[in-house]
Amino acid sequence: MSTYTKEHKAPRRGGKGYLFFKRTFDIVSSGIALLLLSWLFLILAIAVKCSDGGSVFYRHKRVGKGGKDIFIPKFRSMKRNADQLEHTLTPEQLEQYRREYKIDNDPRVTKVGHFLRRTSLDELPQLWSIFKGDLSVVGPRPLMREEVEAKYGEDAEKLLSVKPGLIGWWAANGRSNCTYESGERQKLELYYVDHCSAAFDLKIMFKTVGSVLRGDGAQ
Repeated sequence: MSTYTKEHKAPRRGGKGYLFFKRTFDIVSSGIALLLLSWLFLILAIAVKCSDGGSVFYRHKRVGKGGKDIFIPKFRSMKRNADQLEHTLTPEQLEQYRREYKIDNDPRVTKVGHFLRRTSLDELPQLWSIFKGDLSVVGPRPLMREEVEAKYGEDAEKLLSVKPGLIGWWAANGRSNCTYESGERQKLELYYVDHCSAAFDLKIMFKTVGSVLRGDGAQ
């Protein structure tokens, strides 16, 4: 599956009014956050740079709404050779990565990276992606193309019928505690597609704050 051309006719509570509200909220909230948190961006950038001398940001290629390729920035939380999986992971860790696209106690994560991931601060640069329209504040997490195809199958077009988000129903429910293998991750992300609304988005925002403060599922 290389392209996604069919439009999934999922329920849209609030219709065009909801979509207008959602985009307006995305622009205003991300713009204000980028201005108010500029000092924090500088501090985190210095911390990442000093951790091992590597680049400050890492750009992930992901699939956006309708199957469009997008590039998602994060503060780099892994060591510089992290992409060389066969050289940095054990066979057991490789198997878990192929199954879940993540690893428990990932040895590639730097000390600064552990803090960034535990607090979700590594995702702050995605505010720019929200501002320019690649992401929304709330939506299913953006995935790699092969991840979408392997884990969602015939539901891929449904998943990609909405804009991916910085936070979502899966992330709010504990992230790593709801896995692909159990089917819970797919179920939660697709539930959002079928029930997205302004009220549900607000519920996810409040639930995410609690989840982040507790460190639920953070790796």
